Amino acid sequence: MEVYYAGTLSPGDYNNTSFKLNRSHLLNETDPFQRTNDQYEHQQYVIGLFLSCLYTIFLFPIGFVGNILILVVNISFREKMTIPDLYFINLAAADLILVADSLIEVFNLDEKYYDITILCTFMSLFLQINMYSSIFFLTWMSFDRYIALAKVMRSSLFRTKHHARLSCGLIWMASISATLVPFTAVHLQHTEEVCFCFADVKEIQWLEITLGFIIPFAIIGLCYSLIVRVLIKAHKHRSLRLRRQKALRMIVAVVLVFFICWLPENVFISVHLLQRKEPAISSCKQSFRHAYPLTGHIVNLAAFSNSCLNPLIYSFLGETFREKLRLYIEQKSNLSALNRFCHAALKSVIPESSEQTEVKFSSAV
Repeated sequence: MEVYYAGTLSPGDYNNTSFKLNRSHLLNETDPFQRTNDQYEHQQYVIGLFLSCLYTIFLFPIGFVGNILILVVNISFREKMTIPDLYFINLAAADLILVADSLIEVFNLDEKYYDITILCTFMSLFLQINMYSSIFFLTWMSFDRYIALAKVMRSSLFRTKHHARLSCGLIWMASISATLVPFTAVHLQHTEEVCFCFADVKEIQWLEITLGFIIPFAIIGLCYSLIVRVLIKAHKHRSLRLRRQKALRMIVAVVLVFFICWLPENVFISVHLLQRKEPAISSCKQSFRHAYPLTGHIVNLAAFSNSCLNPLIYSFLGETFREKLRLYIEQKSNLSALNRFCHAALKSVIPESSEQTEVKFSSAV
């Protein structure tokens, strides 16, 4: 049984019904634009997810295992550790921190993590400490290499392991101070703000670009221009020139990879800083990365890739490390094979009780 309410509608009900019909008609007209926007955001999400999966499958295992391997192998051969090895160990430690931290950031596809004040702040702190430590170590390694090549006779007094350890400690202190001192000053100025993220402060971003990118690469460029002059002067001595070129090859590769990986991040922040900002509508502003989520995600992945590629450069170009790695693998494989052989021999020759007594005796000795 059908019931018709058309004749019983009051004027107010009729107006409300017509308003709803007109509103639904307008929404239907705007649906294609909304649908297009949703499709565009979905495409960006899929591209970001694909890049994150590539990073997690290929680069993350190399960075995580590779940096741990650099630390373990070099620590196992402390007596053969050189001054450049000591710097690379500290560089690997900084890279390992960022690679572990990237597990949170790598799937931040829609930049929602930046809405959480505490998480956004700590992610920025870890990122900046690693960035400063990496670039400071690379800058100091470039200067150390110039001293080693240009001032061979005088560098023996300056380039000692004691001075190298002291330099590493000072670099870590400088990296932490360059992050925490501005962080403390900024937070004292924004204590009353509820929605506040350390990564969105304009002064901090300028400091990150200048102190963490422009100034260090100016120093690195100066050091390598002087190193080239030294190599040109050593052109007559072929054996000396080849030895020096091999020593420089790995550091040059690390510096170039660092520049390529961190350049997009710094360009992205610089473009944002140079743009004219519109006045904020509310006190709780979203991060500027919300406006360009896919671009921000790509530059973050590029920055994280630097920490994953350093172990590859270190293992392929570092002859000293390759020799240490070969000895380390041989020791571990020979030790396990020897244990299996001795265990099988004891089982076949000595009774179980005597074997246990012998093992206990040998362990006690």
